Amino acid sequence: MSTVLTDAESRPSVGPGWDTFYDQVKEVVLQHPVVTHNDYCIWFAKGDANRAQVRDLVQQFSVFSNLFIVAQLLKTINAPTMEQARESCEILVNELGVVFNSGRTSPSAPTRTDAEKDREGDPELVSTEGTVDGGTYRFTARHFEWLVKVGEAVGLGFNDLGKRKLGRDSTLFFTDELSRVYGADDPDTAEGASFAVENWAAAGFWKELIAGLESFKARECPDLRLAFFTWHDRVEDQHAAHTLDELRLAFSRPGFNEEKFLAGAREMLDGVKAFWDGLEAKRKELAA
Repeated sequence: MSTVLTDAESRPSVGPGWDTFYDQVKEVVLQHPVVTHNDYCIWFAKGDANRAQVRDLVQQFSVFSNLFIVAQLLKTINAPTMEQARESCEILVNELGVVFNSGRTSPSAPTRTDAEKDREGDPELVSTEGTVDGGTYRFTARHFEWLVKVGEAVGLGFNDLGKRKLGRDSTLFFTDELSRVYGADDPDTAEGASFAVENWAAAGFWKELIAGLESFKARECPDLRLAFFTWHDRVEDQHAAHTLDELRLAFSRPGFNEEKFLAGAREMLDGVKAFWDGLEAKRKELAA
């Protein structure tokens, strides 16, 4: 898997203690098993998932995705500055269906088929840049509705998706850790968790899921919708470029607590790993 901090050594230090701190970050975040070797995603990318295994992925992912809204709201509420509150709010309301407004008029594009819109993104619904300020709300741009469309293709309905009661213990542990650590009221703990989440998300798991889903779609499920996964993959590619700058800003902040940052990152990635380990255990049960 790729990482997003590999060029850090070629950039100037931000002050005393940075090199030592950065070495700790690499150990805690970049060397965490869920970043370096995610067994479930490596297997899924091969394209061998059967229908039951795909249904399980979609259902558990929908629980995580829907409950992530709770954690993102807490992160917005607990933000230490107006700027960070707005950044958190951008993610929150985009999740809920406010389309990013780039502030410029897009040139006319050739008409796309429904399949092309699903794979590449419908410009009216899946802009990946700009701001929600002045953006348009659409129910159909709500991320959970994209997952409902994914579920419908494999026989899952609205009531089979997104609700806490449908989550396994491992999934719920992950979502609860998101609220506790990512949404923490301590800014350094939350910053560490946020940094860890960004690096996990940019490490390649979206591409691995897309590869597996494309194989499943081609093999037996032509109606499978991929927009939820392809959109997030594009967004994370953009976010990856900013993670090192955000780390440097956090380190330079007066009163920054390195231990709390690293603990937040570690605990968050342990929660992420629990989610994928739960999927890995279940997929083996559903292998037949």
